[in-house]
Amino acid sequence: MLQSIVKIALVVDDYDKAIEFYTQKLHFELIEDTQLSETKRWVVVQPKGSQCSLLLAKAANEEQTSRVGNQTGGRVFLFLHTDNLDRDYQNLLDNSVQIVREPSTEAFGKVCVFADLYGNLWDMIEPA
Repeated sequence: MLQSIVKIALVVDDYDKAIEFYTQKLHFELIEDTQLSETKRWVVVQPKGSQCSLLLAKAANEEQTSRVGNQTGGRVFLFLHTDNLDRDYQNLLDNSVQIVREPSTEAFGKVCVFADLYGNLWDMIEPA
């Protein structure tokens, strides 16, 4: 059996703010932005060359809104591999992205933790 995860839904409060953050600050590509109804869009972003993308899903009710920025109860949510942590860390600084943990070198590689515009935590890793 061959399977792969291709999309992860990320609950957001505003499509356009989320698109701006992920495309302008993290330099992800906007793969799709399709209007499905008056209030719902199908918005997909992904890092260049990635096999997995994020579906930016606008919260549609109070329960979903309560999850924006805290989909994992405060744990790191997403893991972003890079071929150059120093370059991409500098990009985070240049774009005023919140750094939660400064870069360090671990057995598995270099890593830093940042928060997206909602407070979701990301590990950015340059594998060893």
